[in-house]
Amino acid sequence: MLTSSHDSTSAARRIFAGRALRDFGDGLAAVLLPAYLAALGLSAAQVGIVATVALLGSAALTFAIGFGAGGRELRALLVASAVLMVATGFGYAAASGYATVLLIACVGTINPSAGSASVFVPLEHAVLSGAAAPAARTAAFARYSLIGALASAAGALAAGVPDWLTTLGLDAQGSQRLMFVAYAALGAAAACVYRGLQPQRRALPRAPVAALGPSRRTVYTLAALFSLDAFAGGFVVQSLLALWLFQRFELSLAAAGAFFFCTGLLAAVSFPVAATLAGRIGLVNTMVFTHIPASVCLIAAAFAPSLEWAMGLLAFRALLGQMDVPARSSFVMAVVTEAERAAAASATAVPRSLASAVSPALAGALFAAGLHVWPLVLCGGLKILYDLLLLVACRHFVPPEERAE
Repeated sequence: MLTSSHDSTSAARRIFAGRALRDFGDGLAAVLLPAYLAALGLSAAQVGIVATVALLGSAALTFAIGFGAGGRELRALLVASAVLMVATGFGYAAASGYATVLLIACVGTINPSAGSASVFVPLEHAVLSGAAAPAARTAAFARYSLIGALASAAGALAAGVPDWLTTLGLDAQGSQRLMFVAYAALGAAAACVYRGLQPQRRALPRAPVAALGPSRRTVYTLAALFSLDAFAGGFVVQSLLALWLFQRFELSLAAAGAFFFCTGLLAAVSFPVAATLAGRIGLVNTMVFTHIPASVCLIAAAFAPSLEWAMGLLAFRALLGQMDVPARSSFVMAVVTEAERAAAASATAVPRSLASAVSPALAGALFAAGLHVWPLVLCGGLKILYDLLLLVACRHFVPPEERAE
């Protein structure tokens, strides 16, 4: 637990800075990765398998931290994760074959979801929730998500740098490898930021399951629901959505980077709105009634007759589709006791990562078979089902700040 308001403010700022650095790298890697893997000779189905392996690796790392890192400080775990980010960048830069890529994907920090399924997330949530007062918690998570979205958008735009480097005489694959070296440098910077955190008196619980007490049933319910949402989202993680744009409309890497930069900005704009909206209609209603229209847009984009229509629908989806993120994070922290927060973050993150790891391989197989519509339709349809189930299951879970009103 943090010892003063000054320490709390400093911790929050460092978490925001670390999120910005790693999300810039993740935004860059998520757009660059499918093009890089294709340049290495991998098929669409193999790209999907790499995405699945990467998400499974993220789940395994989160699980290992929850069950095997008892007594370790959150600061030490964040620094170690940043060091692994450095190794991952250099590993991809040196990769030359499918087997090597699979190994790096399994043990590394790059994943196709642009940072939303990451070993960093439960650690950062645990620190940030302790640094914010209950009344300011949703706003803090909205700011955390806003910073991450802006950084990810900037990283996606930077994915176009290899195209520019080729005009200077560098070959395409060499310029892409250079971007992974830049990813490693961002990891080193993040390690320095996390190292400046004050030591935490409460370390991450040794076992998330055992550390859950009175809120266990609530956390299990939320974990199951969030897993359905994550499974649906795995069909259209950012790397696979980029692959869809590459294959369906022959979009260039630079154009894809610019597009994801714009959608990232739209998502970023939505986060402060989400915090305001949650204060008026509640966290669960904010999650559900912004998510459903976004899913409808995704399904419609699958049948778009032109690139312009597809981009317009995907842009509107980006404006609405991430508003549930700060509300969801705040809701989990609100409906458990303070002592259970880190455990709840891990217990909801691990099933999400496992569930999201299954669908990218299925999506890659559908793309390889020429069934480009189905990943988007499955994602949108399953997400709508999740929203309806969430609305029913969580109608009795009322955060303290909403009860006070």
